Amino acid sequence: MTAADELEEAGFQVLEATNADEALKVLEARSDEVQVLFTDVNMPGSMDGIALAERVYERWPRVLLLISSGYARPRPEEIPDHGHFMPKPYCGATLVRHIMEMMQTQRGS
Repeated sequence: MTAADELEEAGFQVLEATNADEALKVLEARSDEVQVLFTDVNMPGSMDGIALAERVYERWPRVLLLISSGYARPRPEEIPDHGHFMPKPYCGATLVRHIMEMMQTQRGS
């Protein structure tokens, strides 16, 4: 299953984008609904996942950031303030658990 399918099966509403520019358009239209940005470091388009996370953090600092990659290993200081990194490969249950923990931590602060 894809990550989107796993998250939907766990009860999350998922908004998908094929690249960073499309993701920003989705956020501009529906930012009040978006709680978590889950992106890969390597993605097509005008910016990679790290640049997308930085842009999202600047405009929507309440959106939680989860970045993944099977190749790149960003250093903690490369990920915007409250972001997390999850290496690939991962199983869907791990992804779901990680996002739920991020959301619970945010609610607790």
